[in-house]
Amino acid sequence: MTPFRHGGHGKKGTRGKWKDKVVSPTEVLQRIKPGMSIFLSTGVAEPRTLVKSLMESDAPNLQDLELIQMVSLGDAISSRKFEGHKFRLKTFFSGWVASKAISEGTVDLVPARFSEVPFLISEGRLDIDAAFVQITPPDENGWASLGVSVDTARKAMECASLKVAEIQPQMPRTLGDTFVHIDSFDLTVKATEPLLVFSRSPVAGVFDKVARNVASLIEDKSCLAWSMEQLFEALWLHLAKKRDLGVHSPFITDALMDLVSSGAVTNRFKGSFRNKCLCSYALGTEKLMHWLDENPLVEFQAVDVLGDPDRIRRNEKFVAILPARRVDLTGQFAFHSGRGNLGIGPSVAWEFIHGAHMSKGGRVIVALPSRNREGQPNILVSIEDYPNQYTNRETIDLVVTEYGVASMTGRTVRERAQALIDIAHPDDREELVRQAKERNILYKDQIYLVEAGRLYPSDVEETRDFGDLTVRFRPIRPSDEDQMRRLFYRFSSEAVYYRYFAPIKTMPHAKMQEYVNVDYERTMSIVGLIGEAGEGRIIAEGRYVMLPDRPWADCAFVVDEDYQGRGIATHLYRLLIREARKRGIKGFTADVLATNKTMLKVFEKSPYPVSAKLEGGAYHLSIDFSATRPGEGGSDKAVAAKSS
Repeated sequence: MTPFRHGGHGKKGTRGKWKDKVVSPTEVLQRIKPGMSIFLSTGVAEPRTLVKSLMESDAPNLQDLELIQMVSLGDAISSRKFEGHKFRLKTFFSGWVASKAISEGTVDLVPARFSEVPFLISEGRLDIDAAFVQITPPDENGWASLGVSVDTARKAMECASLKVAEIQPQMPRTLGDTFVHIDSFDLTVKATEPLLVFSRSPVAGVFDKVARNVASLIEDKSCLAWSMEQLFEALWLHLAKKRDLGVHSPFITDALMDLVSSGAVTNRFKGSFRNKCLCSYALGTEKLMHWLDENPLVEFQAVDVLGDPDRIRRNEKFVAILPARRVDLTGQFAFHSGRGNLGIGPSVAWEFIHGAHMSKGGRVIVALPSRNREGQPNILVSIEDYPNQYTNRETIDLVVTEYGVASMTGRTVRERAQALIDIAHPDDREELVRQAKERNILYKDQIYLVEAGRLYPSDVEETRDFGDLTVRFRPIRPSDEDQMRRLFYRFSSEAVYYRYFAPIKTMPHAKMQEYVNVDYERTMSIVGLIGEAGEGRIIAEGRYVMLPDRPWADCAFVVDEDYQGRGIATHLYRLLIREARKRGIKGFTADVLATNKTMLKVFEKSPYPVSAKLEGGAYHLSIDFSATRPGEGGSDKAVAAKSS
């Protein structure tokens, strides 16, 4: 990697005095005493030359040392050295290098929120005797930058009696609370190890589908937290056409760099650090390091500033996106561990979740594929056997897989389970239903049609505007039971009679669950929802049911009376025709009461000829698809038709 030009640090006077402090790593290690606690910078800024020298040295004074690092992401710290108790690593995050060692008992995990770590250091709760930090070469006035890892380095330096800088010419000079004067250090060494960079992750197709569903939940002017997993590599492309996004994130990565460069991120509407992308770390390629060098769009701040929930909540529409390893049917989830996790864990997540919930319009999204790379299910009845759990299920708003979005907010445990089963892998749903029944999470009589999950026609999903009203259309799901019940009870007695030709008063679970469980072959049901994805309210439904004796189907529609007269029923009718023709259905029949003039008008505007026969106060309609091609439609004022 090419060194950056840090400007005039070899000139005479005070600007060159720092060179008198340059020593070899061996000379630094001679200043270390047994039992000392040594703070190490994190990630890309890990002082690898000093750390490797420490790992490789057999000097007798290097005994019973405690290494303190926020996150162990580099390769310089060798876990093999922990076994002899020569070194002990204390970290705040159980990911990457530390995860396996923590489970084996050779590394100490400090459960703490990231934003409180600087406080723990400054208050002496964590003793620090020496601080090894990596910096850029100082400028002509002696000022150097901490580069791409600010975390708690400044607090550690304030408390340490021995301060050592590893000067890395490949480190970008970042802006924000990153500048330290060379006179702050007792000793300096020149880096001989290259700057630690990370290649970009290839994106599996399933993550692209998950990312597309996540992006559908993010509005213009939202503020985002970001990480380095595959999900985020895929996500930026789906967000590139959004407007005025903001960034308040632990990490900045290549994918986030691409999102900023696309023009989607302006930070204009942030309430904290407006016009700046705020972060504490950068992890990525050499290209990212060059992009960050003296980039005025990016502000690096310590973790107590970045992770402060009060600062986070000042950003309206703050979205915390959490990549998960497993989710259970109540909404609890487990983070990745080991090399599967680059920086998001319970300690980081808590602060961003808390900030999101206090943010106006904020939300918390948990995202994961329905199965892992080995084909094992990621949605389980329980995650009690998995490490790195976040168990505060009350704070999760939405769970996303490649199969859709499940809303957790305001739902009972049973409703959560139904919604999560709907977005699990189709081949896992039957077993999840069985296990949920055993644990009394679902009703014992819960229906599940095995083939329905595999046949779910996701291509039917679309969004359409009806004047000032936006309606999302999709096939009905088993988890729509409660919403359909509410729709039924919003109808007037007249509307119920128009729909069912009978004065039905109740719609209990046993009857409604039969209604919402369809096979999508002989029965197709499409619902219309308003509101945000995963949290919408059903205001309309259209369905057809195939006749037993010929390739025709009986159709019916229902629309919430508050939303009639907008053309919703007409659009549902055309969607049903399209899906029916794709499945080889030759025509529709419908029974409409003679007094239901508005529904008759919907059929009159049909793109196909309608024949009608009046029998006992109701018209029996026949619509033959072979008579003409589909055309353009009209509008409706009320809805009702009788289904077979």
